[in-house]
Amino acid sequence: MKARAILFCFLSLCLSQVTVGQHFRAAAAVRVITPDPLLPVSGGIGTPKKATQKNGELYARAFVMEKGAVRIAIVNVDNLGWPAALGNKSRKLIKGIAPENVLIGATHTHSGPDAYGFPNEKGESFADMAYLDRCVQQIADAVNEAVGKLEDASLKIAVGDAKGKIAYNYYADQLYDPRCGVIQAVATSGTNKGKPIATLVNYAIHPEVIGSGRGILSPDLCGPLYDRIESQGGGTAIFMNGAQGGMVTADNRLEDGKEANDWNECKRIGALLADEALRIVKEAPVQENPDVFCASRRIEFPVDSEIMRYILQKSPIKNEMAGDNRIVTQLNLLNIGTAQVLTVPGEALPNIGYYVKRHMNTKQPFLFGLTNDAFGYMLTKVDFNSFKRYDYVSRTSLGEMTGEIYIEQALKLVKDSPVPAGAAPRPAAPKPAAPKPATTPGK
Repeated sequence: MKARAILFCFLSLCLSQVTVGQHFRAAAAVRVITPDPLLPVSGGIGTPKKATQKNGELYARAFVMEKGAVRIAIVNVDNLGWPAALGNKSRKLIKGIAPENVLIGATHTHSGPDAYGFPNEKGESFADMAYLDRCVQQIADAVNEAVGKLEDASLKIAVGDAKGKIAYNYYADQLYDPRCGVIQAVATSGTNKGKPIATLVNYAIHPEVIGSGRGILSPDLCGPLYDRIESQGGGTAIFMNGAQGGMVTADNRLEDGKEANDWNECKRIGALLADEALRIVKEAPVQENPDVFCASRRIEFPVDSEIMRYILQKSPIKNEMAGDNRIVTQLNLLNIGTAQVLTVPGEALPNIGYYVKRHMNTKQPFLFGLTNDAFGYMLTKVDFNSFKRYDYVSRTSLGEMTGEIYIEQALKLVKDSPVPAGAAPRPAAPKPAAPKPATTPGK
């Protein structure tokens, strides 16, 4: 009997350890990456503008989730873009997470230091490599800190339209995605039981209220968004951009036809988006012990654009090439509870975003734009060089086939991956109605 009791206790202990190990856990951590002294501001190709002041702080923010043997990290960086060459340096410093399970995306603020190493016509770059190396370390430190404080958690996930004057398409007002996706992790034990650990907001917008030409270093509208969510008890705020290419921007239009382009307008838009995100997720059902799945795939793009080819060849940021005029990047798919996430290595136009979301295996689709890489605009071949409005976005795209390749590879990854556990199936597309016979006018 004594031997049986000992065996029973041993088996019970083992079972409890397996159960604990299989429970969903989450944590978040933040690092300030504001340069001191201030560095010039870069909004894209060209010589950065000297910064003389700052509005808000720049951050790297890490959100780590775990279920069983699967652990993932989602990181946002307040910068125009964050090339894989920099992200891969951080991945080598991160402990306890497979490198391919670390997703690093840029918020796309147009008021941060140059992280691309944009070369001028002489091949000169003004990127501060020492600063970028510090950011690499800070990103790894944030992820490692989050890994060290993982705690049992549940999830609330919701997707809904963000209301109010937040974004619009500069090229055509209504051609943008108003949906805001929210993932909120809530502690289920300990002193913080019932309180949010982190709130991730996924929304497509150019944070360029202030812009790059005024010499102000800033996270733009993302800074006030962080402040608002955290002041409302939402835990650590994370912002991941979406399909905001061509040209989904902040709606800072004024009635006189001018634009509000100051820190107060950043506060208005950031706080409004934060409030909408918290409203959208507030009544979402609690997912007690959600599953986590992560898949990654390396994909290649031809570099047909002379401008983009020049940047990739001359930049001190050594991007990984896949041969002559071809570049390689990482595509990720995540299932987080009932949500499914796909990464986008650039600025996809809204129609690409809509199409890909429509074919994902959930009613809660998320697109993380400018994540794992930032290759400029991504257009379908029918949009490429089609309109005068698209001259700029076509010139700063890798090429005509970028969008086509992305759609093909993203949907293939969706097809090859499991459906998120508990996700409601997407409704089948309605069958087209039978055409009515033609009638002769006047009869």
